[in-house]
Amino acid sequence: MSAPTSHAQLTNVTVVIPVKNEATNLPVCLGRLEGFGKVVVVDSGSTDATCELAQDAGAEVLVFEWDGKFPKKRNWVLQTYTFTTEWVLFLDADEFVSEAFKAELAGVLQNTECVGFWLNYERWFLGKQLRHGDEFNKLALFRVGAGAYERIEENQWSALDMEIHEHPVLEGAIGEIRAPIEHNEYRGLHHYIAKHNEYASWEAERYLQLTGQRPEGGDLRAEDGDRDVRSSDGISTLKSQVSSLHPPLSVLTPRQQKKYRHLAKWWAAPVYFIRGYVLKGGFLDGAVGFHFALGKAIYFYQIRLKIRERSA
Repeated sequence: MSAPTSHAQLTNVTVVIPVKNEATNLPVCLGRLEGFGKVVVVDSGSTDATCELAQDAGAEVLVFEWDGKFPKKRNWVLQTYTFTTEWVLFLDADEFVSEAFKAELAGVLQNTECVGFWLNYERWFLGKQLRHGDEFNKLALFRVGAGAYERIEENQWSALDMEIHEHPVLEGAIGEIRAPIEHNEYRGLHHYIAKHNEYASWEAERYLQLTGQRPEGGDLRAEDGDRDVRSSDGISTLKSQVSSLHPPLSVLTPRQQKKYRHLAKWWAAPVYFIRGYVLKGGFLDGAVGFHFALGKAIYFYQIRLKIRERSA
């Protein structure tokens, strides 16, 4: 295998990795980050060797204590940390960059007017790479000061202290880095299932907030909503504008509108399975492709059940 190539532009990028008990994944993630300007690990109460491993690898460790409200971990870093680079790249501990990604990123950053970039990810499940099925991409690289993650006031109705379904809202052109980042959870199926159970609870609670069925949970706001859908003053209160999941849902992006109209319907889970496994070719990944698509469909079914349970 060839030695890593030096790319000067990477020194202008700070990598931020939010973590909690990531001693298994973190060493692999950190081991791929040679050449970047700075690596910052944001920890929230790890009880394993996460912080020690990060420090031993030369990363700066920040301690985050969440009060159950805004901001969560990523926005907290953007608000409080003094960046010395022009760019920030957010990675999860189970996301591993490749030399191909670093080479493309360095080349793009030499001359770009974009303020952010969509990143592509290759999924691994049960030890095998998924080459088909639904695409996975995130807006996780942007200029420092160009924006922040959308604001959703939870008022302690979630145990998730990091932005999971919130997306960055940026002012300016958005590009794409095509070379993928490896997304490979090394902590096993137990952790994968537990994590998605938490995500399903979050989605169910947000659905109830959006539909006005959970007013006692506090305002759920999109103060930093997408440029093309938010109000003229940049602040839209979902509770006052959304009473049902019917058009126009002006405070949500078109993709979010579609998602929340169908989230509680019986067909959400089977439609997701058919799209990913059949229409997107997930069946070409064999048994692993089937298990992954079925697991995702079960996730959407969990959301529907949690909505029914909490609205009963």
